[in-house]
Amino acid sequence: MLQIFIRFFSLGLISFGGPAAHIGYFRQTFVQELGWLDDKRYGSLVALSQFMPGPGSSQVGFAIGYHRGGLLGGLAAFVGFTLPSFILLFLFAVTSSQLMNYPITLGVIHGLKLLAVVVVVDAVWIMFKQFCQRKTAILLMLTSFAVISLFPGIWIQFALLMLAAVVGRQWLSSTDISGEPKQSIKLNYLWLSLFALLFIGSSIMLFGGLSSQESGLLGLFSQFYQVGSLVFGGGHVVLPLLQSSVGDAISGDQFLTGYALAQAVPGPMFVLAAYLGAEIWVAQPLLGALVATLAIFLPGFLLMLVALKSWHAMSGKPKITGAIAGVNACVVGFLLAALYDPIFTSAVKDNLDMVLVVVGFGLFKLLKPNIFYLVLSFAILGAVIS
Repeated sequence: MLQIFIRFFSLGLISFGGPAAHIGYFRQTFVQELGWLDDKRYGSLVALSQFMPGPGSSQVGFAIGYHRGGLLGGLAAFVGFTLPSFILLFLFAVTSSQLMNYPITLGVIHGLKLLAVVVVVDAVWIMFKQFCQRKTAILLMLTSFAVISLFPGIWIQFALLMLAAVVGRQWLSSTDISGEPKQSIKLNYLWLSLFALLFIGSSIMLFGGLSSQESGLLGLFSQFYQVGSLVFGGGHVVLPLLQSSVGDAISGDQFLTGYALAQAVPGPMFVLAAYLGAEIWVAQPLLGALVATLAIFLPGFLLMLVALKSWHAMSGKPKITGAIAGVNACVVGFLLAALYDPIFTSAVKDNLDMVLVVVGFGLFKLLKPNIFYLVLSFAILGAVIS
């Protein structure tokens, strides 16, 4: 458990770039360097996270921890990966953020954003070679990239995943020649029941029309639990729902400040909940930050636990394998779209940035250095440029 925690904590310290970059960091660390799981299993976990509402990359991290050490391993992975950004955003909420005014700090962050571009390019390239070998898969990848780039949105993304699953089931299915006995597929109804009870309870709390101040910590929990239950894809798509959910409890300026800070720190975008919880629950900001963070992550993890074990059994069946192949190809398109916007557009500002990305990617593929040295190099470069 300590090993899982330390590995994810070290990634939580340096994982800039949002969900797409996190998926690249996870693959580099747990598939290539440590060998905790292979590409096939990793791709299956990424595909499952795309089907579930919640923080996509954090769900993948939770699933890797679960694969390595059971439920406690999943919790160790979640706490380790989330803790650095939670601490930073909580401190930003209760103290001054003057540090962000120093050019060297902004330079280091900019350098790490350039590293995120390199990591995501590598992830897209590797996943393209892994999941887009057939013409149908390539067409799915191109379609998902084009549609999600032109018409971004939660329901568009969900519809594309459903379409990709149907197409993959029909045209990417393999023939079952293994001769192995069929495995029964059973969902974990205990976790499903807990998810449903909390969702219904939080809905009742919110439909009561009480603010979080009037309904107490239960109201605060309900607001963030609802958001975590309804957002597919994680990352930046959580912002509209969060703003509409907490708009009465926090000013527009406070919300935008939290959003800006969440982009400036490593880790999952969902940890913006720590900043908002501390700002809303001013009497006990640490308690507010903890409740909000737990509430927004919890539904996604509960749903992962519902299907995680059955997902591996299902992925061995030909038709389901075809559906997963379609979803994986679609996810490559999503990653390619995210590589351009917001990762590339927010990181690469001029020709020098482009040179650093291209040269960095070339050296990354040629030398295959440890991720720590990559982070250190790009941080120093960003500081020097600033």
